[in-house]
Amino acid sequence: MKLSFAGKRVVISGGAIGFGREMAQQFYALGADVYVCDIQAAAMADLAESGIKTAVVDLLDRQAATAWIGDITASAAIDVLINNAGGVAGQQGKALEEVSDVEWDNVVEINLGAAFALSRAVAPSMKRHQQGRIINICSGAALKASLTGVQAYCAAKHAVLGLTRQLAHELGPHCIQVNAIAPGFVFTNEATQQQWNNFGPERQQQVLNNIALRRLGTVQDIAHAALFWRQIWRHS
Repeated sequence: MKLSFAGKRVVISGGAIGFGREMAQQFYALGADVYVCDIQAAAMADLAESGIKTAVVDLLDRQAATAWIGDITASAAIDVLINNAGGVAGQQGKALEEVSDVEWDNVVEINLGAAFALSRAVAPSMKRHQQGRIINICSGAALKASLTGVQAYCAAKHAVLGLTRQLAHELGPHCIQVNAIAPGFVFTNEATQQQWNNFGPERQQQVLNNIALRRLGTVQDIAHAALFWRQIWRHS
């Protein structure tokens, strides 16, 4: 089966690095009109040069997130929204009593709040066109305790999975499909590499032993999963 997304609009949050960057490049290579946002302008420069449309958006600001979607839908419908922005906001695991309100709120907002705001913003357009796909990049931390040790990250990813289920139930009657992809440990940036190094050989082996393929996933694996879900929708 030959994949083609020609004529389709794909919107990806957190597109500067990791999963978001890889998904943007793969969708674009297959013909999609791709839009990405991030706060890291310099890291998106090469994406913009390649033809991917980039925008600097602080997703902790829900009004800015909403405005970004509005700018895109003003000219045409969005076919796919990928809520990819997230992570631990530079935090390391520490004792619960040492976590500040700001640290908690930042992680919850970039993972859960951003997915909520972008989904809310795109829903009216998708409903009008009676079609669409929302893919939430979740985490294995949505199903169990997080290897990061960051309480807010684990809680937020559990909530993103719950949001996915609720939106699938709500938006399904409008021919809008909502799915989540829940990666395990994947190297996406220097922070994840440092976390892996901090595990040490024994814990690294324990992590690998709990993976059926006995290897870590890759950003390409996750991008392929997003392509798969979009293609399944195309033929449904």
